[in-house]
Amino acid sequence: MTRSHKASERHYISRIGWLRAAVLGANDGIISTASLIVGIAASPADKSAILLTGVAALVAGSLSMAAGEYVSVSSQADTEAADIARETQELQDFPEAEIEELTQIYVGRGLEAQLARQVAEQLMKTDALKAHARDELGFSEHTEAKPIQAALTSAITFASGAILPLLAMWLSPRPLIVGIVAACAIVFLGLLGALGAVAGGSNMGKAVFRVTFWGAIALGVTAGIGKLFGAVI
Repeated sequence: MTRSHKASERHYISRIGWLRAAVLGANDGIISTASLIVGIAASPADKSAILLTGVAALVAGSLSMAAGEYVSVSSQADTEAADIARETQELQDFPEAEIEELTQIYVGRGLEAQLARQVAEQLMKTDALKAHARDELGFSEHTEAKPIQAALTSAITFASGAILPLLAMWLSPRPLIVGIVAACAIVFLGLLGALGAVAGGSNMGKAVFRVTFWGAIALGVTAGIGKLFGAVI
């Protein structure tokens, strides 16, 4: 019974850091590049101009995603470091108050006051800072800010996503680029949603619908703008 339970008890929270960046990067790569290609292809631009624009979108998008992820996650890391520094100082200056603070947290979670006090004292003896970082500040190794990992993941997955509609465009005859790229982008987004759901252990149907729905809207709007203005936008 125990062995069966352990075998079926799988958790995916440890993947949340890189999975978020990976799905965001690939999704943005597919949608932004495909939308740009479709928008330009709906105008009188020739195939070489469309290809050049798609390549530029891939390169610029990858660098932008890397920079954006690095800056945003670095800000999170700075905030975490500042909170840890404050907590370290408080543990040195007000150890008794920190024990009481931890006790009240455990009481709020359902422990009796005496037991909560015992747990707080024991954890404070073992690793006071870790106990407060986890239970007071809500920090976890699974959600720890990792700027470089997030930046590299986003850049690589953006490029991986962007190259798919780019290849579809390159292999398509000029008159069919809009339809083929749009259709391929929807398929790619559906596959991405399914892969993300499998990696994260979430509902596949919901994930697939979400990415394909918003992707279709982005493609439709961009194609409409390109056709309406008849120019590269």
